[in-house]
Amino acid sequence: MTALEIIDIGHPTLREVATEVPVEDIKTAPVQEFIDALIQTKRDANGAGIAANQVDNTWRIFVVEVASNPRYPYKPEYPLTVMINPEVTYLTEDRFENFEGCLSIPNLRGVVHRCPIIKVTGYNRDAEPVEFEVRGITAGTFQHEADHLNGVLFTDRLIDPRTLCTWGEFSERYEESFKKMVVEVESTYNS
Repeated sequence: MTALEIIDIGHPTLREVATEVPVEDIKTAPVQEFIDALIQTKRDANGAGIAANQVDNTWRIFVVEVASNPRYPYKPEYPLTVMINPEVTYLTEDRFENFEGCLSIPNLRGVVHRCPIIKVTGYNRDAEPVEFEVRGITAGTFQHEADHLNGVLFTDRLIDPRTLCTWGEFSERYEESFKKMVVEVESTYNS
C-alpha cells in the first residue's frame, strides 16, 4: 500500500468540517482502500494518529495507533483503532496539559488542555457501531484527531502561544518534565 501525501497547515482542507461516511459505504472498496492507505501513511510518518483531512480527504475517518513509536517514546502502546463518523464525549471536568505536535504542522509543538477520560462512539471499518472509553494521554490523541475532522488544529487550542516550540527545543528543554507529567496522568487515570 502506498502512503498518501500529508498536507501542511495553510491548506484549506485542514479547515473543512469532514463529511460523514454513509454506513452502507463503509465496506466498499474505495473506503476500505482509503483506510489502508491512511494507516500506512500514519505508520510511515511515525504518527500516533492521523485524520482524513490531513491527506486532503474530507471523509469523517481517523486512525490511532501507538506501537514502539520513535516520535512519541513516552506514549503508552495503543492498538490500531479505525474510527468512522466518530463522536467524542468528555467524561470528567479534569484537564491535563498536553504538549502536542501534528504531522500537518511540521517541527512545532505546543501545550493544549485535554480531557483525560472520554467516551468515543462511531463505526469501525467493518461498519459495526462501537463505543468505548479512552483514558490518560491517549485520550488526548483521540481528541486531537477528532478536532481535525472539525477543521480544528492544535494551534487553535494552545493555552498560551508562548508554549510553541520546535521539536529540538522541546527535546532539549521540556521533554523530561513532560515525560514525568505523562507518568502522572497515566497513573491517575489508568491505574
